[in-house]
Amino acid sequence: MGKLDGKVAVITGGTSGMALATAKLFVAEGAYVFITGRRQEQLDKAVKEIGKNVTGVQGDAGKVADLDRLYAAVGTAGKKIDVVFASAGLGNLGEPLSGVTEESFDRVFDVNVRGTLFTVQKALPLLRDGASVILNGSIAGSKGFPGSSVYCASKAAVRSFARTWTLDLKDRKIRVNVLSPGPIDTPTFDNMPAEQREQMKAQFTSLVPMGRMGTSEEIATAALFLASSDSSFVTGIELFVDGGTAQV
Repeated sequence: MGKLDGKVAVITGGTSGMALATAKLFVAEGAYVFITGRRQEQLDKAVKEIGKNVTGVQGDAGKVADLDRLYAAVGTAGKKIDVVFASAGLGNLGEPLSGVTEESFDRVFDVNVRGTLFTVQKALPLLRDGASVILNGSIAGSKGFPGSSVYCASKAAVRSFARTWTLDLKDRKIRVNVLSPGPIDTPTFDNMPAEQREQMKAQFTSLVPMGRMGTSEEIATAALFLASSDSSFVTGIELFVDGGTAQV
């Protein structure tokens, strides 16, 4: 018997890396998942990889109209939602304060902050009482990294959302938690030239007390904990899955 048998989960940005690994694990544990992605080709590929009990809805989490389409698809399928994983996010790295522009600021905050807020708000009519909401955070919300002021600030805002929404939704017994990864070895690195890729991985690894980068599957198992009844007395927290990077 799976930990999510009969449950319905919505995962935004679920076409690669940590979110895709989470979608696969949720399905393996008995859930039906709705995933989103901006590019139809990549979305179709992810749906095929997941294989069963999945619906892909093309859309950008930073656009409210796309979120409306997502939840319309869930409603049309006659589903109620047990888990929302607001996973879609992006970042501007290597952008010093002097280089921040209105466009770069809006790009990050539209998805990471605005998108997270409306992903959860728009889900409320379909969320079951006692549901679990998981927000995609980052160690960047707690630590400073050079050239990352906008990204770090956006993740600090996500952490703040969880504190307030825990109180806003307590009467419905909806739990809200933040899952904050540290350096994770995801397909993001695959598009880099080999030498640059290895340099970046070595740089990230040097920050981790455990001496290695994490995997997407390790994030997925943490998401499963927050989604399932294993975490029934857990709400309002930030769960770091970072090999100790933000802790010591």
